[in-house]
Amino acid sequence: MKRDDRLEIIKEIVTNNKISTQEELQELLLERGVTVTQATLSRDIRKLNIIKKRDKGESFYSFLTSGNEKINSDLHLYFYNFVLSASCVGALVVIRTKLGEADLLANALDDERDNRTDILGTIAGADTLLVICASEKDATVLTGEIKYILMG
Repeated sequence: MKRDDRLEIIKEIVTNNKISTQEELQELLLERGVTVTQATLSRDIRKLNIIKKRDKGESFYSFLTSGNEKINSDLHLYFYNFVLSASCVGALVVIRTKLGEADLLANALDDERDNRTDILGTIAGADTLLVICASEKDATVLTGEIKYILMG
């Protein structure tokens, strides 16, 4: 099966079901004749901007979305949905998120490193993310980019 076809099936399953684990999603895919490894499924989930939402003590997969017209990339979508605040100190950017979301944002930033020379790496805690930038100027620009997205 082609990747695009598999992605369409995943979209339909996540839209119409409350899925709480990758194993559950894998089982529903298998019921439709789609065999996929956990690693491939993880990549597909990231590609489709699927995250785990928490509501009333439950967690389930949902699509990362925004009504913000300033958003023009997947990374901006992550900024909009996860960042509470950002500030820079030298070549470092300190980003605050809700509990458990810093690693999601770190993964999104790490995925962008091939496309951006300003980000050297990230270190994530539970609700704080440290972004190591190539220079103080890069840190200032990244902080400004994040704040621009947050202004709605």
